[in-house]
Amino acid sequence: MPRQVDHEGRRRLIAEAVCRLADESGLEGVTLRDVAARAQVSMGAVQRCFRTKDEMLVFALGYVGERIGERVRARLLRSPAQSAGTALGHAATEISLLREEHRAEARVWLAFVAQAAVSEPLAGTLKANYAALQESFTQLIAEAAEDADRAVPLDPQREARTLLALADGLTAHVLIGHLTPNEAQDVLHAHLGSLWTHSG
Repeated sequence: MPRQVDHEGRRRLIAEAVCRLADESGLEGVTLRDVAARAQVSMGAVQRCFRTKDEMLVFALGYVGERIGERVRARLLRSPAQSAGTALGHAATEISLLREEHRAEARVWLAFVAQAAVSEPLAGTLKANYAALQESFTQLIAEAAEDADRAVPLDPQREARTLLALADGLTAHVLIGHLTPNEAQDVLHAHLGSLWTHSG
């Protein structure tokens, strides 16, 4: 009887190989042959999972986004009674990838962002990821703003956009050594604090 191939498992194995290569040297020079060698599968196996390199990279980017999203959800589930403002802080901290154990993931994420500047399929996937995050942030900010003591009302959508851009910028600044993780955390927390205390 022929052995059943776990197609989804193999796609994830290949995505892991793409991420390890991206971590080491960016995505520009990644080839299907490199990925097959790193994943320890044949070129044919890679081509059966993905018709093109773009398709493989889009799946790998989705895989990274999924992992980060799972961490955000797990963090929120650990403290279901927390306020919307606290939940927003946890989520923003997770997606900023500031901790030492997330340094490799940060390098991979920025490699994908750089490649997306010249790849429409990757750009489309990133835009969808950002849109989903922005929607979550907008809801949390709107909810937290109801309890905040502010003379001037917040624009939740604009603040969500600002927070996403700040998180990405902090990822890059820590990665190149312009800021330490602690300095970046301080910037993030100061910004979040200002949302709820600003009096206009």
